[in-house]
Amino acid sequence: MDENNPEEFYKKLKEQLEDTSKWPSDYLYKFIVKSETAKIAEIHKIFDNMGAVIESKKSKKGKYTSVSITVNLKDPDAVIEKYKEVGEIEGVISL
Repeated sequence: MDENNPEEFYKKLKEQLEDTSKWPSDYLYKFIVKSETAKIAEIHKIFDNMGAVIESKKSKKGKYTSVSITVNLKDPDAVIEKYKEVGEIEGVISL
C-alpha cells in the first residue's frame, strides 16, 4: 500500500475490483502481524460473524504470523472498509 497516499491506493483498488470481479464476491485478504495473540484476535474480531474463513500460519521462527481471510462481500467498498479497519491495528502489514 502507498503509505504516502492511502486514498489514491484505495481509489485504484476499487477500480481494479470493479473491473475484475462480479459482486457480491469472495475476497482474499492477507496480513502479516507480529505473533501477538491480542493483535491476531483484533483481526479476527473485525471479520467476526461474517462467515469468514480465517487461516493463520506462524513464520519459521514464530516471530510473525500470516493471517489469510476469505470472506464474501457485497461490493468493492466493503473490501476497502475492512482494509481500513485492519489498518487501524498497529503493526499489521496488508499484502
